[in-house]
Amino acid sequence: MKKTSPAKKRSPGRPRGFDRQAALETAMKTFWAHGYETTSISDLSRAMGINAPAIYSAFGDKKQLFLEAMRLYQGDPQDQAEGIAGAPSSRDAAAMVMGNAIRTFTGKDTPKGCLIGTGLATGSPAAADVRAEGNAMRDKLEALLVRRIERDKTEGILPPDIDAGTLAALVNCTVQGFSTLARDGASAAKLHAVADLVLAGWPEE
Repeated sequence: MKKTSPAKKRSPGRPRGFDRQAALETAMKTFWAHGYETTSISDLSRAMGINAPAIYSAFGDKKQLFLEAMRLYQGDPQDQAEGIAGAPSSRDAAAMVMGNAIRTFTGKDTPKGCLIGTGLATGSPAAADVRAEGNAMRDKLEALLVRRIERDKTEGILPPDIDAGTLAALVNCTVQGFSTLARDGASAAKLHAVADLVLAGWPEE
């Protein structure tokens, strides 16, 4: 009698045709809408259409899932760095950063505001390391802007006495303000008007 090969075992709770990337995108939007600590594994399971064992098998714990969701949200850091460095001027780089933020924060198919800003706005001491990761992402963006501003100073596009850190922080603060306004229902047009005002005051040599 011919022996049949035993069926290959699947990870517990993982359905056939499990699409990890699609599940991650759903988790990202769920965290984005409800925040990190206030989103439970049960909430994620319902949204992602897979049970808790499948989530743990594919992503680890909730913290690891959120960190991966933040990285997905952020996009390729190298693309961001190259975009800012390759902008014709620091003013153009600031316009690009604010424009990208407005598109992201007011998208029709995603929750309003910033995943990092709203997802980590509050939290317990247990989530301090997750908040630190989010803060590090914002700090890296600000550092990229500082370098671009310093280059403009060296090339004579900006006055030499301009504080690059303060100017970069202005953009960063504006972006974080956009998140709050978008979350409260502000339109993209309103946020673009604010961005235009910031850019109108950009220093010149």
